[in-house]
Amino acid sequence: MTFTTDSAQNRFANAFNYSQPLTDAVTSTTAVFKSLSVDDQLAVLWFTYTEMGRSITPAATGVARLQLAEGLLNQIKQMSHEQQLQVMRDLAASKNTPISRSYGILSTNTKLAFWYELSELMTQGLVVPVPPNYQLSRDGFQVLETLKKLDFGQQITVLRKVVTDMGIDPFGR
Repeated sequence: MTFTTDSAQNRFANAFNYSQPLTDAVTSTTAVFKSLSVDDQLAVLWFTYTEMGRSITPAATGVARLQLAEGLLNQIKQMSHEQQLQVMRDLAASKNTPISRSYGILSTNTKLAFWYELSELMTQGLVVPVPPNYQLSRDGFQVLETLKKLDFGQQITVLRKVVTDMGIDPFGR
């Protein structure tokens, strides 16, 4: 399917309608996020965690078993920037790779914490960051702006839905 500006406007015409019930805002924001390009999905996660990470972090890491993800994070740190970017793209695209399968067995909260820790590693320069000149698509920017307007519980719900569907569940749950 070819996407044009007109088809995107028609497809997402009601996606950011703030008069909708709040659960619809979560559902529509999640749906639009999942329709973004893989690179835009990664950029939205990066901006979300760097801009709102201080409030998201305690909820994610407080109940996460991050030690289960440490091995994955350490593997990623050892890779070249090109390989790191490919791993993140593979996770977002749910490609069947060893790292995607390992990620797939993590709990939802551990997945949230994994992306937070990955954003921290990006900030520290240990993992390839989003290029400084990266331009989010219009829909990517709208998802980010909508996330900012949602309350904390809704933000976490959107992020949970997004990160849960990344990777591959090797057990097919």
